Amino acid sequence: MVRISFWLLKWQFSVLVFFFGLFTSFGQDLEPRAYANVPKGLNVIAAGYVFMNGNVLTDPSLPIKDFTLQSHNVAVNYIKTFGLADKLARIQVGLPFTFMDGSAVISDQLVTGSRTGFADMKVRFGINLLGSPALDKSEFRSFEQKTILGVSLVTSIPTGRYYGDKQVNIGTNRWAFKPEIGVSKRFAHVYAEAYGGVWFYTDNNDYLGRKLEQKPTYSLQGHASYYFKNQMWVGFNTTWFFGGRTITDGVSDDSQIDNWRVGGTFSTPIAKGQSIRFQYHVGAYTNNGLNYYALSAVYQYSFF
Repeated sequence: MVRISFWLLKWQFSVLVFFFGLFTSFGQDLEPRAYANVPKGLNVIAAGYVFMNGNVLTDPSLPIKDFTLQSHNVAVNYIKTFGLADKLARIQVGLPFTFMDGSAVISDQLVTGSRTGFADMKVRFGINLLGSPALDKSEFRSFEQKTILGVSLVTSIPTGRYYGDKQVNIGTNRWAFKPEIGVSKRFAHVYAEAYGGVWFYTDNNDYLGRKLEQKPTYSLQGHASYYFKNQMWVGFNTTWFFGGRTITDGVSDDSQIDNWRVGGTFSTPIAKGQSIRFQYHVGAYTNNGLNYYALSAVYQYSFF
């Protein structure tokens, strides 16, 4: 049992961080290992790149047709794990920078443009309530993981570049909060996870001179990953998000979304405490905007 748990200790150091902070639209996150069982006192620094092509960052309620956008995103993320009431807790911060350009048909005229700047910062605080006590590195080596139940709160901070007279922006000019609950379980080399959360939004009072409100967006995620003895792993990822109807100056738009995305992930270690990860995901079903594909790569370094 000690040998198996120590093997788990090694690969868990290399899979803690994903693309947190890179995907901000309507909560379509794909974040495996968000409630990973790891020792306390762990630090993780990650740098990631994501390329997205299609209807990426626009509000589906906007009067924009034939929207095509290429978005290049880079981000730096930091995670710190610690003990709280003898439970494993973590704080995670992600700050993205975006370069995007594209074209759209607005009022039957072709319009092109570009945006560059910081996107909204995300901060996640999470705690594993069951199945994941706060253990130091030596204690963790003999711990056998079973089922984990965790909760978290993600806060989106309006740090992104925003123009009040533009319809397409990098930033959202509002705060957003997502409480979430997650369950994960290990089956030998397979790790299964399921999360459910709700995004709540404050109002944007500078939307083309009007007030933009948005109803909550509900999201569900599922992940299944297979881990090899050499610490490589491959995963299947999926998310479903729905709701999010927008209201402009008290007038409700036909903008409620119902979107399902699927993707795959590959991760491999490259040195002690270091790994790289690649992911591709695409819309399996979309009823209203947000029809795009994404390719991403992340390097991360873990240390105590």
